[in-house]
Amino acid sequence: MSGASRYRELGEAGWAWVLGQVRHDDGPWLPEVVDDESPRPAGDRDSLYAGIAGLAPVLAEIRRHRQLDGAETALAAGIVDRLGRASAVRTDPSLYDGLAGDVTGLRLLTPGRESVALDRLASLRTPAGWTPAPTIEAESHGPAADIISGSAGVMLAAAWAGGESASAIMTTGGEALLRVAEPTEAGLDWRMWPGYRSSNPNFSHGTAGVASALAVAGHALDRPDFVAAARQGAEHLLSIAALDDGGFIVEHTIPRSQREVEPVTYNWCHGPAGTSQVFAALSRAGVERVGAFEVDELRRRCLHSVLTSGLPQRLRPGFWDNDGRCCGTAGVGDILLDAAQDTKDERHAALLLRGAETMADALAERAIQDSDGARWRFVEYRQDPPLLPPRTAWMQGAAGIAAFLLRLARVLDDGPTAAVVDRPDQWWTLPEQLCVTRSQPPLAAE
Repeated sequence: MSGASRYRELGEAGWAWVLGQVRHDDGPWLPEVVDDESPRPAGDRDSLYAGIAGLAPVLAEIRRHRQLDGAETALAAGIVDRLGRASAVRTDPSLYDGLAGDVTGLRLLTPGRESVALDRLASLRTPAGWTPAPTIEAESHGPAADIISGSAGVMLAAAWAGGESASAIMTTGGEALLRVAEPTEAGLDWRMWPGYRSSNPNFSHGTAGVASALAVAGHALDRPDFVAAARQGAEHLLSIAALDDGGFIVEHTIPRSQREVEPVTYNWCHGPAGTSQVFAALSRAGVERVGAFEVDELRRRCLHSVLTSGLPQRLRPGFWDNDGRCCGTAGVGDILLDAAQDTKDERHAALLLRGAETMADALAERAIQDSDGARWRFVEYRQDPPLLPPRTAWMQGAAGIAAFLLRLARVLDDGPTAAVVDRPDQWWTLPEQLCVTRSQPPLAAE
C-alpha cells in the first residue's frame, strides 16, 4: 500500500469513528469526549473548536476525495440548518466558539449562507471590538484581542469569507487592536485582553496571531497603519525570540513563572509552527524585512525549529503529549503542508513534506483501530492514569486529525499544486489559486 493510500485509509477510519459519535437531538451534536459515561454535548455544541462547525472542514476535505454518502449529506444539511438558525441570535463573536466559526462552517458547506453570520457580526460591533459571550470571566475583561476568542479571529474570518460586511468588520477589529497594543522596547505586544496576567506571544492568544490579522486586513483594506502595527508586532517577537542554530523560538508564556510546565512548545497554538504564519502574512502585505532578517527567512527559521525539535517523539513527560490540531501533531503537519505548497524551493518543499509524513506516521502508530474506525488518546502526564479518553472534534480530536491525513494523501497523489480546503486561520500562507474556498464553492449540502 502506498503512503498516500495508507494515510487516506486511516483518515477515512478516523472520520468513520467521528461520524459514529454524532447525535441528532435538535440538530446534530457531537460529544467532545468519548468515555464510559453517557454521551454529552460539548460546552458549545455548535463551535468550530469542539462542536459541529468543526465537522464542516472535514466534510469539505472528504468532498475533495469522493462523493458524500447519504449520512454525510444529511449531516452537512443538518449543520447548515443548525448554524444558520443559531447565528441569527448568537452573541459570541469568536472564531472558535461563536459567530466567526459559524461563518467558517456555513461558507465551507453552502457558500452564501455565511452572510447571516457576517451581518450579525457587523451588527454587534462596538468601538472596542466585540464583547465575548457573557460568562463570569468575560465580564471581567471585556473585548478580547486574540485569534481564538477576540478581534483577530473575527477579522480573519471576514477577510477569508468576503462579502458586504467584511470591510466594516475588518476595520472595526483592526482599529480596536491598535488601541489595545502595548508598546515594548522593540515594537508592539498584545495580550489576550488588556490587563491579562501574562503575555502568550505566539499564534493563538497573542502577538503572532494579532499581527497576522492586522497584516492580512491591512493588505485587504489598503491600511498602511494596520500593516505597520503588524510589522511592529513581529519586531517585538524578534526581540524576545531565541535564534540559536538557525531557529526561531518564542516562549509559551511570559513571564515564565505563570506556567508550571514546559516553557517552550512547538505547536500551532503556542509554538513556532503557528508563529511562522505571521511572516507569511507580512509577506502577503508587502513587508520584506523585520529587523535584520527577510520575512521568508524568519518563516523558515520557525519551521526549522519545529523540524529539529524532536517532535512527534514523546521525549519526556510533558514534551509532546498531544496529537491533535490545536496543540499537537496534526496541526504541525498541516502547517508543514501549507509551507511546502507555498515555496518555490523544491529541496525545501521536499524537506517540509517529509516532515509532514513523519507527523502522519506517528499518527498511524498511535491510532487505536477497530470495527468502529480509528481514534487517538492523548496524554496528561500530571494525571494518574495519564492516558486520556479519545476526543472527537476539530481542534482536539479525531475530526481534525482525519482531515490532515486526507489532505496529505491528496498532496502525495497530486503534488504541490494540490487543492487546499482553506480556512480563516491559514489561507494567506498559500498561493491563493490553490485555495478552493476562496476561489470556488468547495461543497454544497446536496
